[in-house]
Amino acid sequence: TDLGPLDILAEVVPAGGLARGMRVFQVQGVRGFQLATSQPRTLSFPASQLFIHCDRFPEEFSIIITLRVLSVPAKRNEYVFTLMAEESASVLVGLRYAPSKLHFLFWSQERTGGWQTHVTFPNISLSDDQWHTLVLAVSGQSFSLTVDCSIPKDIVMETPFPASLSVKRASFYLGNRRRRKGVFTGLLRQLVLLPGADATPQICTAMNFKVATLSVPTVLQDLPAKPASNEVLKYPYETDTKVTLGSRPPCTTREKEQFWFNASQQGLYVCNGSAWISVLEVKQRLDYVEEYQNLVTNSETMDVEVFTIPKVGLFAATANRYTPPGSAIYKWTDGKFVPYQNIPTYQAQSWKYFTIGKKIFLAVANFEQNDRGQEFSVIYKWSRRKEKFITYQRITTHSARDWEAFVIEGEAFLAVVNHREGNNHNIDSVIYRWNPRTGLFETNQTIPTSGAYDWEFFTIGPYSFLAVANTFNGTSTKIYSHIYIWLSGSFQLFQSILTFGAADWEVFRIGDRVFLAVANSHSYDSGMPAPSNFYAINSSIYELNITAQMFVKFQDLLTYSALDWEFFSVGDDSFLVVANSFDGFTFSVNSIIYRWQGYEGFVAAHHLPTVGCRDWEAFHTTEGSYLLYSSAKEPLSKVLKLKTT
Repeated sequence: TDLGPLDILAEVVPAGGLARGMRVFQVQGVRGFQLATSQPRTLSFPASQLFIHCDRFPEEFSIIITLRVLSVPAKRNEYVFTLMAEESASVLVGLRYAPSKLHFLFWSQERTGGWQTHVTFPNISLSDDQWHTLVLAVSGQSFSLTVDCSIPKDIVMETPFPASLSVKRASFYLGNRRRRKGVFTGLLRQLVLLPGADATPQICTAMNFKVATLSVPTVLQDLPAKPASNEVLKYPYETDTKVTLGSRPPCTTREKEQFWFNASQQGLYVCNGSAWISVLEVKQRLDYVEEYQNLVTNSETMDVEVFTIPKVGLFAATANRYTPPGSAIYKWTDGKFVPYQNIPTYQAQSWKYFTIGKKIFLAVANFEQNDRGQEFSVIYKWSRRKEKFITYQRITTHSARDWEAFVIEGEAFLAVVNHREGNNHNIDSVIYRWNPRTGLFETNQTIPTSGAYDWEFFTIGPYSFLAVANTFNGTSTKIYSHIYIWLSGSFQLFQSILTFGAADWEVFRIGDRVFLAVANSHSYDSGMPAPSNFYAINSSIYELNITAQMFVKFQDLLTYSALDWEFFSVGDDSFLVVANSFDGFTFSVNSIIYRWQGYEGFVAAHHLPTVGCRDWEAFHTTEGSYLLYSSAKEPLSKVLKLKTT
């Protein structure tokens, strides 16, 4: 009974270091061992190392354990320790934890053989991310368990603990039973055998019962708060760092200093209490593109607008040709776009999402008249109460093709492209200004356009620009498209560029360089001989020349009735994807992703089979990066996933 405590945990820790398969973690200011699961035998030692003078296990004893248990699946058992004979798979003495239960095991041996006895303590809940100290006192048929110095749970068994249990050629195994199954996954701070006494009175004197100690390995003992002079930590440890996987988790004061690993982007982020800050981000490279989702649409789709409503989600609005059923809005749910809302439209050509203050809007460009013979496009406002878009303002338009929203000097504007009125393609397109007093858009300026298809707004330094894609003047597609600059309260002509059925402008930046790409759709002139192919035609990329104060041609790319450009980036790489719609013979034409190659310009990298491709949209989620293309020739759009390395 005068034997001192035998520190089982300390026996597997070599002097001045850690055993292979052990790591030190500090949680809630308390340190403990995390045990490896791959090589259970490395965390063991012969019983003779502990029982030097006698090869018998004590008949009366206490076992003191301080641990922190992780959540254990319902059917899983984890071993805190076992004592096993080398030639047998039976457990001589052991402690096993299951959800809400603790099992003490021992081997009862007689001349005719032996059997395993289980002493089960029910209603023991330890999986609460807290430290707990357990004292198991054993004496003959009496077994008593005290958790955190609370009222002991006493059990009297028919089978007593053996009076003479041989430990000859036996070994202690820490956190396992000599195999990988059932390995302890939590943290272990204290594991002490105290022969001949109930340790409860010695343990339950501390103020913090959950971490009361009798004997703790040196590695886990509290160190000085500040090392002397330039001394480093003798025993390095890891703190209570939680790393969350999957989609972006909340970042509040509760998650402060916790980590989030974005597997799709291969980025590691730390929460500063309000936002996720990048710590380590692997620069990805585009490897290939794979088909991800076939998006069945109401009818052929002329345009797609992808947008995010804060605290609601990611959406895609499709501009569909026919009414009924009109156009649709889809919501990104469980990694796919699913139908969310239908909106009556009349040969819708495009959608534009924009905000003014806290107000959220979605404008549709209608190409045809409604059932009453009225021709107007509609601005819808997001209702937070209904979680739907509802009609807000109707604006008279003429075969509208596109909306562009922008802000200049704090004022909100909305520009519509009017394509034609009757057979007249040379008409005015209109820029509207938001009136905060009336809460409506009002005409601010008209600009003459010719069969126009697209507006593109952009800024360079303090200057604001608006480019129009003029497509057809009634006799020819070989016409000038114009870039306007905002001066003295209105847009004024800045530069004219010869285009061929221009359908889209796309502005983008690579480093400090500013580019403007035009999608030329076809070459037609009623007064000129017909070319061999109206649709195989160069689309051009222009670069801003600061010295000349104008855009100059940078590169021509052969396209096939190109209707859209979309710029996107993957890691440090920049890309342009073109919507090739028709090659003069078929609508089944490859659209191409071009990679920026510096001095070489844009070089074709991926050829994507498309059918009557009308529009491309690039978007990102926490699961990865995607491209969405719409088909103007079939009621099917496709989501493609960018696979990266």
